[in-house]
Amino acid sequence: MVQSVEIVLDEGLDGLVREEWAALLDAGLPSQARHTGESNAPHITLGLASAVTPAVEQALHGLAAPRDMAIRLGGWLVFSGRRHVLARAVVPSAELLSLHAQVAQAMKGLPDQPSTTAPGRWTPHVTLARRLAPEALALALEVLGGRPRHLEGGLGSLRRWDGDARVTWHLGATS
Repeated sequence: MVQSVEIVLDEGLDGLVREEWAALLDAGLPSQARHTGESNAPHITLGLASAVTPAVEQALHGLAAPRDMAIRLGGWLVFSGRRHVLARAVVPSAELLSLHAQVAQAMKGLPDQPSTTAPGRWTPHVTLARRLAPEALALALEVLGGRPRHLEGGLGSLRRWDGDARVTWHLGATS
């Protein structure tokens, strides 16, 4: 199952993303708003693996994210496949790239890490909707077309998601 390290957005940016989720839901489209689990929150995935060892868990708890780290969401991204994923691009700052590199180093050697999460290959994003058919993707872009091009806020916290136990917890501290 999936084990991840994520950035949770601050309250203001979280609310702006949830407005986009709600707009898609109101239009009858796939939306992350349909996932009503307690752990569902707009986030940026920093690292993924199928298992996390106790030593790596300890290293992850030692990470500190800058309390004032700005997070800027840019335009829409589409990840293609049989069905599409619609996301907001995250404009990478030096602080974000540094934090991502620290997570990648801490998780080095863990099983089943997708190559797309490695430094230099990572596309930071916040997912808005999954499993969009081409027609639904076109409609989703139309629904969101009036939204601001950029959304700005900050880091709320770092968290771990344990897909086996289906729980989250906060990591480290903000500096």
